Amino acid sequence: MFEGIEFVNKEFFWLLLVLPIALLWYVLKHQKQTAELKISSLKGFKVTNSVLPKLRHVLFGLRLLALALLIMALARPQAVDVSTKTKTTRGIDIVMAIDVSASMLAKDLSPNRLEALKKVAAEFIKGRPNDRIGLVEYAGESYTKTPITSDKGIVLRSLKGIKYNTIIEGGTAIGMGLATSVNRLKDSKATSKVIILLTDGVNNSGFIDPKIASELAVEYGIKTYTIGLGTNGMALTPVAILQNGNFQYARAQVEIDEELLKEIADATGGKYFRATNNKKLEEIYEEINKLEKTEIEEFKFYNYDEKYRSLVILAGLLLLLELLLRFTVFRSFV
Repeated sequence: MFEGIEFVNKEFFWLLLVLPIALLWYVLKHQKQTAELKISSLKGFKVTNSVLPKLRHVLFGLRLLALALLIMALARPQAVDVSTKTKTTRGIDIVMAIDVSASMLAKDLSPNRLEALKKVAAEFIKGRPNDRIGLVEYAGESYTKTPITSDKGIVLRSLKGIKYNTIIEGGTAIGMGLATSVNRLKDSKATSKVIILLTDGVNNSGFIDPKIASELAVEYGIKTYTIGLGTNGMALTPVAILQNGNFQYARAQVEIDEELLKEIADATGGKYFRATNNKKLEEIYEEINKLEKTEIEEFKFYNYDEKYRSLVILAGLLLLLELLLRFTVFRSFV
């Protein structure tokens, strides 16, 4: 009966303690008003077995029930219907700049650095439903794989299609990758603009200095998170292409220009991370996900339906019934 009902003035329920007191008073009063007559025999008396005298106690029961209903009405029962509407108040535009040089096929992450990154980046994208995301590829040069868009299906398909190819000039042009990412975000109207730049090497090609690119990011208010990808020490890395087109692997020293990546992150208000294995890479993207939160404004609408009126009406009907019975059916017994 009271599912989904809230009582605004619960303190009035203390008045329910009056009911057992009233019942006790009624019982004691009834015992005092009942006369007893002791005789040796009922012979000569006509005995009737009417139940009406016993049913007169129903009148008091009706009064108690009416009182209980009035107390519940004072407690002010309400049915509350809550509807919620959310509105994104602060969207974030994100560009993920991904190194696709041959060294990204190194097997110090499973199955290799590039595939491990694509798996983690896909989960990151799925977890940003309110943001626009774009993709930039770079090696010795850079280009936009996907402009910033809110269509996560397009971004995920583009991410899945990223792979090493010989069309892009070899090398690692960190400055080019960063500059292309800035170019994609500079005209954005979003209140927060972010670049996630990942590389596994050192800047050794391209015609844009990384420091110049970071200055451009600062000028356009773009925060940059940099990630150095690769284990500490040696890694099984492609060193040559065989005649059949497959890579020849050999163990090589992992070289990442961490100082440069730290400078870019510090200058733009971002943060530098080092991912040495799959788990660490996942943790880094989870941390970035927490650092860059989209503000969502939630509106709650409350519709209150007062339920005390029906209780008052029911209590009034019970009292009216008690009066009718008292002055009709039970008139000779009260």
